[in-house]
Amino acid sequence: MLVGAAGAGLLVGCSAGGEGSDAAGKSSSVVEKARARVAKDSGGLVERYDAVIAAHPDLAALLTPLRAEVVRHARAFGGGEGAGSASASASPAASASHSPSPVPEDPKAALAGLAAAERALADKRGKALVAVPGEVARLMASVAAAGAGHAYLLTEGAK
Repeated sequence: MLVGAAGAGLLVGCSAGGEGSDAAGKSSSVVEKARARVAKDSGGLVERYDAVIAAHPDLAALLTPLRAEVVRHARAFGGGEGAGSASASASPAASASHSPSPVPEDPKAALAGLAAAERALADKRGKALVAVPGEVARLMASVAAAGAGHAYLLTEGAK
């Protein structure tokens, strides 16, 4: 039984290797799409941070370092210098989908909204990393973990 499973694994490995440049091209395409999606999502998150900071300047001390990390995440995946650059290449329709929702007047609710956005994005990235190879998957996992950490800090900051 074990030999049969090992043999099947070898056959799968051989057949996948036989595709040559087609498999490499598909993998490259998947990686580039994943990198672009992560950069774009990070750009949208930077916009949310900007909106909350603009609406609640007293939260800037808490939010500015977290926002800076999100900008670094966007850059790591090929995004720009911040929200404007990270989404500047997107069409107006695509940009509209990343427009932050209205910021609640209550600072605690605004922090809770940011925490929920960080958590949702971390979950999305955690699920998506299985579709990309090694180095990109590790980077996505690291950024997802950072996002989960941000969600925790934002939740604690809301207390």
